[in-house]
Amino acid sequence: MSSEEKPFPLEPFIEGHREFGTFPWWQWGHLLTGRTLAWLILTLLLLIIPNSSSPLARQVRLVVNGVERTIYTPQTTVIAVLAEVGLAVHPGDVLHPAPAAEVTSGQTITLDQARQATLLVDGQTHYLHTQARTVQELLSEMGVILRPQDRVLVNGQLVSAQQMRGDSPLTIDDQQLSSYGSSPIGFSPPAPWHVAVIRAVPLYVADGGERSRILSAAATVGEALYEAGIPIRRGDQVKPPLDSSLSAGMQVTIHRAIPLTIQVDGDIIHTRTQGHTVADVLAQEGISLWGQDYVIPAESVTLSPGMAIRVVRVREETITEQEAIPFETKWKPDANLELDQRRVERVGRPGIIARRFRIRYEDGQVITRTLEEEWQAREPEPKLVAYGTKIVSRQVDTPDGPRSYWRKLRVLVTSYSAATSGKPPGHPRYGITRLGWQMRQGIIAVDPRVINFGTHIYVPGYGEGVAADTGGKIRGRHIDLGYDEWNLKLWYKWMDIYLLDPPPPRSQIHWVLPNWPR
Repeated sequence: MSSEEKPFPLEPFIEGHREFGTFPWWQWGHLLTGRTLAWLILTLLLLIIPNSSSPLARQVRLVVNGVERTIYTPQTTVIAVLAEVGLAVHPGDVLHPAPAAEVTSGQTITLDQARQATLLVDGQTHYLHTQARTVQELLSEMGVILRPQDRVLVNGQLVSAQQMRGDSPLTIDDQQLSSYGSSPIGFSPPAPWHVAVIRAVPLYVADGGERSRILSAAATVGEALYEAGIPIRRGDQVKPPLDSSLSAGMQVTIHRAIPLTIQVDGDIIHTRTQGHTVADVLAQEGISLWGQDYVIPAESVTLSPGMAIRVVRVREETITEQEAIPFETKWKPDANLELDQRRVERVGRPGIIARRFRIRYEDGQVITRTLEEEWQAREPEPKLVAYGTKIVSRQVDTPDGPRSYWRKLRVLVTSYSAATSGKPPGHPRYGITRLGWQMRQGIIAVDPRVINFGTHIYVPGYGEGVAADTGGKIRGRHIDLGYDEWNLKLWYKWMDIYLLDPPPPRSQIHWVLPNWPR
């Protein structure tokens, strides 16, 4: 490249004007030749109606920060063309060709504007204009070496390694960018950067019995521990607190909480504590013991990791239970009532026995049930029933003619013979009835508490027999009809039977009969 093609150095033109902003127009006067001044006057006249068909207009290709525009201009110098489109030259800008170079039709003017940047690093502030297109280039230009733990903030925002290399775009405040200015035809300058390098500082962490050293550029202790992969769980204590700012050589101590579980009120609480005893963790969780409540293990026991604590809720109550006392039935003879008729003269009422119990519950389950007192709350009142003692003889038709009877009973009727009576033929009592009679048809087994021995009985379908035997299964209103072996008939039915006259003496009559079997 010849000396005429090299980018024109701008320092002689802007010396003493390092601040940003448009270079004052009156300072350019000593740079202009007489011919250039004449062209400038002519250009001002033609600016009222500029067009590409004017014989004085030149087609110029502008490339500013890589953005290309084509304009038509009567200007004859590079600096005048830039001024026409509202572009100022700042320190650090790279312009080609030189500002005073004459412009010809079809010419290309290239301007790479410098970026205004402020760099804060290692306690120093640097103000500069740079051609660096990435933060990494800027830091390299200033000789700044980063460690992996260092942080870089651009315009107050933390940037990643990808953003520093330019692989990902930086987020720039639109208001900040607009305040920096742009040209009327859409050339935007590089956004200003305020770059701050935050150096990582050493921290010394004591975590239980382990000590470690970490480097961090985090803002707080908590952030530094998180970045280092040191978890802080519920109940852990950190000194200084997690929101404390970092300082070089800071000593950080972590007191780990004890993990344990508490079973209480049907729930299981998983918690961590800095307490020393069971009572301490109960107070931490707001769990109170009331009345006879207790805890396993006891409140004074020292805590250990993984301990399972159970709070037992104790409740006692007193209840009263009642049990009925059956009343008895009293019988009263009534000569005006016929035999086997009854009349209730007083309804019985059961008595009441009361018992008071104290019941102890633990977690809702009954543990003990203690009888404290028992008393009879009410005496039973007996039932009074009148029974008839008036005997009236009536007649029943039989195959042998009418027969007179003094009592009719409804009973269960079965049948038997000597062979079915339960004694083997060789038994000395085989075929012998309770009265010592020989077993035969006409012998009837009865319950002597209902029918007296010797009573003559008429059984429809069987005929007349005499109560002369009994049996182990003959109880209450149950009779067993006797047969010879050769004519045995099997019976099993409920039916009415008749006790034939004459009745026995009144002292031998069973006035109130049992009502079983039913």
